[in-house]
Amino acid sequence: MIGYVTLGSNNVQRAAAFYDELLALIGASRFYEGEKFVAWATGPGAPALSVITPYDGNAATVGNGTMVAIAVDSPEKVHAFHAKAMELGAVDEGAPGPRVDNFYVGYFRDLDGNKLNAFCMVEDAS
Repeated sequence: MIGYVTLGSNNVQRAAAFYDELLALIGASRFYEGEKFVAWATGPGAPALSVITPYDGNAATVGNGTMVAIAVDSPEKVHAFHAKAMELGAVDEGAPGPRVDNFYVGYFRDLDGNKLNAFCMVEDAS
């Protein structure tokens, strides 16, 4: 259902370096880049994530209540993704682990303060 998600950045080159390394963990790579915009996906037609300098010329700010969820296929990958984000300078917003029912997730904020998570569904998250 979602085609792509765009996150604002005040330093696209710095954000792109962060996401190049982080998204490589799930097989995503750049498919488009310009002076003010970079986008990644795992393949043609797959949902994409992008960073952009706001077109209106104002500073990028974090959307209150906005979060991007990155689907992975195992708790081990949730941990690896979260750990890589921390290594790259992200801020922990909730260590990886089981939450409700069969939802396994780890939360973080990227270098611009955008909130993301890596998650997977498991048989028993407790």
